[in-house]
Amino acid sequence: MTRATAPICFQREGGYATVTGTTLDDYTDRYAQRVRGMTASEIRALFAVTSRPEVVSLAGGAPFVAALPLDAVGEMMGRLGGEQGTTTLQYSGGQGDATLRERICEVMALSGIDASNGASPDDVVVTVGGQQAGDVVLAEGPSYVGALGVFQAAQADVVHVPMDDDGLIPAALAEALETVARAGKRAKFLYTVPNYHNPGGVTLSAPRREEILAITERARLLVIEDDPYGLLGFSGEPMPALRSRHRDGVLYVSTFSKTFAPGLRVGWVLAPHAVREKLVIASEAQILCPSMFAQTAVATYFATMPWREQIKTFREIYQERRDALLSSLTELMPAGTRWTRPDGGFYVWLTLPDGLNSKEMLPRAITARVAYVPGTGFYADGTGGSHLRLSYCFPTPERIREGVRRLAKVIEQETRTRAEFGTTAVQDPAKVTWTPATTFGKAAGHTPAPGVE
Repeated sequence: MTRATAPICFQREGGYATVTGTTLDDYTDRYAQRVRGMTASEIRALFAVTSRPEVVSLAGGAPFVAALPLDAVGEMMGRLGGEQGTTTLQYSGGQGDATLRERICEVMALSGIDASNGASPDDVVVTVGGQQAGDVVLAEGPSYVGALGVFQAAQADVVHVPMDDDGLIPAALAEALETVARAGKRAKFLYTVPNYHNPGGVTLSAPRREEILAITERARLLVIEDDPYGLLGFSGEPMPALRSRHRDGVLYVSTFSKTFAPGLRVGWVLAPHAVREKLVIASEAQILCPSMFAQTAVATYFATMPWREQIKTFREIYQERRDALLSSLTELMPAGTRWTRPDGGFYVWLTLPDGLNSKEMLPRAITARVAYVPGTGFYADGTGGSHLRLSYCFPTPERIREGVRRLAKVIEQETRTRAEFGTTAVQDPAKVTWTPATTFGKAAGHTPAPGVE
């Protein structure tokens, strides 16, 4: 293979610097400009390792699909192919199947989004999962790695807004808007995961929801509400979605990956009518149409099977595993380690003792046969090294406890090594911005400070 010489762009303050470098890719000069900044996801890069049976993976957020009635689902799939094959194996419309869009409205009603606040099948666009859907984008810090990849591909400038244990901080959002405006720019939208945040594990409080909606309305800032985990809370009814409180200016995005099956890749967007038209055009340009077979499978499942009971089963399984993770962290983690305490969803956000870096530590963790996702993957600027994400949705409680035991030993060894050699890490900006207003997560081996659990 010959090495091609091509210009390589490095981002710096004030713009891009272009230098000439060497690459093993002979086609570098033929890619669109936006491709040059693309990098592999921190999570995707771990797949080869986490699939090894000897490794306890607390990394990926794979739903526990074994809890589904797989025999019944398999029979249903067979009927769709045999009895309805002429329809299910055909193209669909760009907006998605009308029957599925009606089922989607039934599901959204559980989060308070219904006809009373303008929800209609006509304004739903079916997507391939929940992720399909040079400008400034505001996003929580940390933020969902898949969304950051989409923004990066679109060459957006991501500005992170700090969070704490009550979710996105309204005052920080207002400050971010002012900072962007002073730079002579305008933020196009706020991207937020308000329920059981990925990766933070926290939920936006009800009072803050009203504050944030008031701020975005004054600023005429569009809100993208990503809600894949809203029905997977461990206590009480689902918190009303932002879209249920604010009909205009909020695009509601969700997926069936967490409540049914991720392999079908079916999600949706509920958008104002004018925006819906643009989404359909964009979807047709990118994918032509979503899979008719997958759409019919989801619609049939939600029309013929006890899906509400199945979601209850998922919640019970995930709560048991959440409890196993939290109790293991409390028992085994060394002093100086802190973590969030999610009330739903899949994830715990862990802060390492001072001086440790999750990305640098990962090879030692893999050697110890435990995997996590470094916090750097959840920040557009690569900060977040003081943190890591732990997922509890897939491993059994026993495997979770063993994974935490291994991880605790790695952290202890890393702490001893750094203390012995006098190595200290540069303070991580992400560690500064995540400032708890009430509780941040328990610090193992320490008496909580006033107002901190």
